[in-house]
Amino acid sequence: MTRTVNVPDAADRIRAAFADAGVTGRLHALDIDSGTQLGVDADQLVCTASVHKLCLLVALHDRAAAGDLDLTEQAECPPDGRTPGPTGLAAMLDVARMSLRDLAYLMMAVSDNAAADLLLARVGLDAVNRTTARLGLDATRAVHTFGAMLASVKEDAGPAGAQALADPHVVARLRALDPARANRSTPRDMTRLLRAVWRDEACLPEHGAAIRRVMGLQVWPHRLASGFPFDDVLVAGKTGSLPTLRNEVGVVEYPDGGRYAVAVFTRTAHTAATLPAADAVIGTAARIAVDALRSRQRDVPAAPTRVSDDLPARSTAPGRGAGRP
Repeated sequence: MTRTVNVPDAADRIRAAFADAGVTGRLHALDIDSGTQLGVDADQLVCTASVHKLCLLVALHDRAAAGDLDLTEQAECPPDGRTPGPTGLAAMLDVARMSLRDLAYLMMAVSDNAAADLLLARVGLDAVNRTTARLGLDATRAVHTFGAMLASVKEDAGPAGAQALADPHVVARLRALDPARANRSTPRDMTRLLRAVWRDEACLPEHGAAIRRVMGLQVWPHRLASGFPFDDVLVAGKTGSLPTLRNEVGVVEYPDGGRYAVAVFTRTAHTAATLPAADAVIGTAARIAVDALRSRQRDVPAAPTRVSDDLPARSTAPGRGAGRP
């Protein structure tokens, strides 16, 4: 049971914020407990980039709950053949060995590509897709590893390498930015996934708690968390970035018990790697959406005005994030 928020100008304000920041944005926000929702192009297919690491994390715990793997199992990461990236194991030089659950921490906290692909090698793309299909995320699909995604960017950029990514014509041909050929989802699918995790409907409660914990340890404060700069409001999330693309999905929790899943996906015509306004608008848009949901909750505690999505019944299990993405 869900109801769609009709707070005057909320969607228009979100669209205006996207325009002011120079991005095209898609958003869905969902009250985890009541099902009240607000969307801006929420069913548009988007490239998930590193946001898809959340799907991998849920699949990892799904397989662990089924007894197919042990989260304390050790994995070795030699330097040769390691998936590149600027953080975590991807940036390290020596042989590393750690548990699957510690790899999951690095994958989520600092978006470590090498850790993610080590987990994918153990879990499998098919298992990730089986998990999202089981949860009814029909628009969500993993089609490649993170190393393959980065390799396609390098190949599409051509012999000029990273310098070519300053050219909008080069960026336009990147397969990694085409939802038909890359890991993909929709904002609505991502908030459904977050809702299932926070209500212990994605996997067993002990595994749901582990997922929520690690999402709360993400270190990036410049996107979703920037919209909620309060010590008593908790934000747990996962970012995703590629040339011209900035995403984040996460859950915002208020001290009064309100819990809100938010997914924001943006693209910009600017090829600069550093665009503070494009990062910050993710937090701005999320704050407008959550404020609208909270306003609706205060003003209209009546029965739902629209039934959709066939969302499951409320769980009483706690789901508290802790940290700033």
